[in-house]
Amino acid sequence: MAVDVLLGLQWGDEGKGKVVDFLAPKYDVVARFQGGPNAGHTLEFDNIKHVLHQIPSGIFRKGVVNIIGNGVVLDPMVFQQEIDELDQKFNMDLRENLYISEKTQIILPTHKLLDRAMEQAKGEEKIGSTLRGIGPCYQDKIGRLGLRIGDLKENFDKKYDELTSQHLKILKSLNFVWEDDFQTDFLEAIEFIKQYKICDTEYFLNDSLNKNERILAEGAQGSLLDVDFGSYPFVTSSNTIAAGACTGLGIAPRNIGEVYGIFKAYCTRVGSGPFPTELNDETGEILQKVGNEFGATTGRPRRCGWLDLPALKYAIMLNGVSQLYMMKADVLNDFDDIFICTEYELPNGKVTNRLPYEINDMNLKPILKSFRGWKTNLHADGGFKALPTELMTYTKFIENEVQAPINMISIGPDREHTILRGEGILSQA
Repeated sequence: MAVDVLLGLQWGDEGKGKVVDFLAPKYDVVARFQGGPNAGHTLEFDNIKHVLHQIPSGIFRKGVVNIIGNGVVLDPMVFQQEIDELDQKFNMDLRENLYISEKTQIILPTHKLLDRAMEQAKGEEKIGSTLRGIGPCYQDKIGRLGLRIGDLKENFDKKYDELTSQHLKILKSLNFVWEDDFQTDFLEAIEFIKQYKICDTEYFLNDSLNKNERILAEGAQGSLLDVDFGSYPFVTSSNTIAAGACTGLGIAPRNIGEVYGIFKAYCTRVGSGPFPTELNDETGEILQKVGNEFGATTGRPRRCGWLDLPALKYAIMLNGVSQLYMMKADVLNDFDDIFICTEYELPNGKVTNRLPYEINDMNLKPILKSFRGWKTNLHADGGFKALPTELMTYTKFIENEVQAPINMISIGPDREHTILRGEGILSQA
């Protein structure tokens, strides 16, 4: 049995949480493989909306084991808050079906202070960090300084004091002033985590494979924010592409099965960084308003623009995507004309359909192809065949260009606002 991977193909916020929740009943295990509380996976069902930050999106499906993998960086205070909210809203007790890798790195309060201090020091060159301590935590991981969940078993206080002291020295050198009483809530949250199942999840997952159990690996952020292949330096601090599922969970590449790539029918981006198809006009404002494009974690307004095919093709290539899911098609319901960027015109006049190495300071001109809008509300009744001809034309063009099938179209936030096509797990979900 293989591990299927589900991830975003743009700059995050593609709707991964909804799809994981939708597919979870067909899996035995859902495992997050990277990222931290900077993620915001929004799920909506029974007219209730909920946002998950660190807990896997399969948590709402009974009988599904959920794993926070070793590639994740975990904020204990956010974790406790998430658990409390789930208990209050849904009367859920997750101590039986939520596992945490003992190799998961811990975000300390001083990581968040460092994040603020370093972003502040960059001034106008800031990258738009969510200020959740993600980058500094991954820095300590790479620098072999970080604390891990497994450290809760022994000598945690000593290790915590030593690392916190180092962080405070750096903060003082940056002349950063803070007033936070950061220790009390953090130490309470550390004790809270001890109630949950902490184990060597790489063994758990590989044992599950040997028992022919189905595993879904859930990514956070998006492929264009990957620390190696994204729009560097305006990226996140981890590998968001499919390869990250192997290192973030401890599974072999040969065990990867389907790769589900999630993308919006248009593009959005939160924070700083290049965005070739961005619409700084009334159309962009309409997309933002109709699509409710505000960050699930930060609340920041998302920048909006037309679908970018060169960037999408690049992400599909990197991930080996086998199936595509197109989200938020309903946001385009009222447009007379809809556009897709098919190529870029470079500053020297040359045209390319590839993502250039350095696009941060490059004035890329998107070459756009127009499509007639469908000018109607979309309904799940009748499936793919009942969709407007104009939407089918739009969908087929994307499929032909990227050479991958679009097997799901989302036409709203609820579980029921989903149209499926194809064989296998999709037709059974």
